[in-house]
Amino acid sequence: MSTRDTKLEVITLGCRLNAFESEVIRGQAAAVGLTNTYIVNTCAVTAEAERQARQTIRRLRRKRPDGVIIVSGCAAQINPKAFAAMPEVDRVLGNEEKLKAESYIPTPESSRVLISDIMEVRKTAGHLIAGFGTRTRAFVQVQQGCSHRCTFCIIPFGRGNSRSVPMSFLTHQVRRLAHNGYKEFVLTGVDISSYGDDLPGKPSLGQMVRRLLDQVPQIKRLRLSSLDPAVTDDALISVLADDPRLMPHIHLSVQAGNNTILKRMKRRHNSTDVIEVSEQLRRARPDLVLGADIIAGFPTETDKMFEDTLKLIDIAGLTYLHVFPYSPRHGTPAASMPVVPKALRKERSAILREKGETVKSIFFDQLVGSNASVLSEAKGRGYTEHYAPVKLREELNAGHIHQVKITGYMNQILTTELLP
Repeated sequence: MSTRDTKLEVITLGCRLNAFESEVIRGQAAAVGLTNTYIVNTCAVTAEAERQARQTIRRLRRKRPDGVIIVSGCAAQINPKAFAAMPEVDRVLGNEEKLKAESYIPTPESSRVLISDIMEVRKTAGHLIAGFGTRTRAFVQVQQGCSHRCTFCIIPFGRGNSRSVPMSFLTHQVRRLAHNGYKEFVLTGVDISSYGDDLPGKPSLGQMVRRLLDQVPQIKRLRLSSLDPAVTDDALISVLADDPRLMPHIHLSVQAGNNTILKRMKRRHNSTDVIEVSEQLRRARPDLVLGADIIAGFPTETDKMFEDTLKLIDIAGLTYLHVFPYSPRHGTPAASMPVVPKALRKERSAILREKGETVKSIFFDQLVGSNASVLSEAKGRGYTEHYAPVKLREELNAGHIHQVKITGYMNQILTTELLP
């Protein structure tokens, strides 16, 4: 067989929203007959993410010298000239263009770089997808973009301002995926807490979640991506309290535990807000487990400020910590602030990760001996309703929910036995 074939491959880097959009990209590119092509859907959350994108592109060119490489996603939107200058790259598409079939039709007049002003986009395009390949859970885009301007974040310039997917379309999308066998759904976006602000009647995220659960009874498990602690949503608290299909695992965009640092980040919450939101959520669902994004070594962070973050983890009862060492992002206000030495950022990240392992072990200790429901994945893995990773004794059909007893844990993975 020659190196040229009909293969079309989409490589997803970064967030769950990219995972959803990659399925749209795959469908649009296939619909116009694109072949012998790699489409790299990039991430731009850190400078390291861009570096990894370039590394991936070079690796793909070595793998298929005569193939076509198209680069899209947030890094391409923000820095198109850098990717267009790479000899390995054939075309660069922006975040709006990557979702349109016509962008993948090669013509003699086709521009090598097709990027529009993302800030001019006012609506989300309606794209129905049927599935996610080998993934066992379905990611559903409910919102796109962000209207806030945190000083460390470049993503609004890659995604544009916040815009929501109408509830009727979401219901249709989830019904289709449920019909195709998906049992767990993850509602994703850039800032899902702002859902509905731009829609008629301004329905909240909680109201939308209630409607989805009411109108699509086939949903077995529903999860949310990261929530903003600055937003209080009584409707979401209510549905969390009375519908067990909304999973007892909530991830908060905390970032820091010191109020001065939060102000310098231009976050809209303070540490008290995080504590109050955590208490609200636990009153609604006592068995709730909380996760949090935390940045270590933000510019000007002192030892005392860092200690405030460590204290907040205990006070708010945060269990799953997603730790990022601060990475200066060109084009953001934080990049011009006095930096914390890189070695100290790395050290603080290690301390936070160790803290995360400790609080997670405490939580896992509490789970031993209890029963759980697990959505099975390939190779005998799975996740409980609390999003705890599980190793199953048996390799079961992926995408199905099984009842298990938790017998222990090893290397931060629960061990289980299947219940009859």
